[in-house]
Amino acid sequence: MAKPFFYYSSMNAGKSTALLQANYNYRERGMTTLVLAPQLDSRYGVGKVTSRIGLEIPATTITPDADLLKLIAQRPAEESIDCVLVDEA
Repeated sequence: MAKPFFYYSSMNAGKSTALLQANYNYRERGMTTLVLAPQLDSRYGVGKVTSRIGLEIPATTITPDADLLKLIAQRPAEESIDCVLVDEA
């Protein structure tokens, strides 16, 4: 069964960098991740997760009215998702 984990801390504490590292670690093991970023966070551009140290990856943009369960269910059946990572939740 899936288990949610929440990481929270003050600004400039490295939360996005930790997300990027987790994404790398999952993919390195051959697992599939789904990275989500809110449309409202456009500091470095919409549709990506960016850290202050210069790392970035593309992300699926979510809107305030998005249905996350429906978004995940719409993925192709042959592409199971092992981990969903959400930045700036």
